[in-house]
Formats: sequence, C-alpha cells, structure tokens
Amino acid sequence: QVQLVESGGGLVQPGGSLSLSCAASGSIIAINAMGWYRQAPGAPREMVAFITSSNSTNYADSVKGRFTISRDNAKNTVYLQMSSLKPEDTAVYYCNAPDVKYWHGGEIRIMYYWGKGTLVTVSS
Repeated sequence: QVQLVESGGGLVQPGGSLSLSCAASGSIIAINAMGWYRQAPGAPREMVAFITSSNSTNYADSVKGRFTISRDNAKNTVYLQMSSLKPEDTAVYYCNAPDVKYWHGGEIRIMYYWGKGTLVTVSS
C-alpha cells in the first residue's frame, strides 16, 4: 500500500511563513500530480495548489503570489511554501495524489490517496 504523510504545520503569526511537506511511501512506481487541499472549520475542502511530474503548477486564486508548490520526484515528496499568511489561511492542510501507480501483489494498480492532514493556524 501507499501512505502520504504530511509535516510542518503549526502556529504562525499573520504575515509569517510556514513550509509543509508531504512524503509518499510504499511500492510506488510513479506519481503524476501531487498537491494540497485545505479545509477550514465549517467550510468545504478546497484545492490550494497542484503540481505535475513535469512541474506544471496550478494555484487557487486566494493563494497566488503567496504560496509556492514544488516537488522532489526522486523522493516522492511535495512541498508547500506559504508566505504572507493570513488568518483566513487557517485550516487543516491535506496532501493529495490522485493517480499513484504502485505494485500490489505482483500487479500494477493506480489509486487516489489523501494524507491525514496537518493543522495550520494563523493567529496573533
């Protein structure tokens, strides 16, 4: 099986910066897109940023110019550098990989995976 494990969440003051990472582990053959969603209390989960294996990126309008997504394909890891943080960025941030190709019982499978989430709190 495959696991996505996020790290780097925490408490930061408005205007501050924080970096998240998400490492995928398991019998992985390839991962195309990887990205981040977030969910604030009482709100639906929303896409924050995505990056493909060829480093094409896509950002939510609310984070453009403030957040930067990157990845290390050799480590199956995706990063989210967040700067100029605002209180409205407070949320649980989830790592997502919609098409992970991996070995399972001698077969190649493709599955959609989520991490368990990491809390980011922006508050003074």
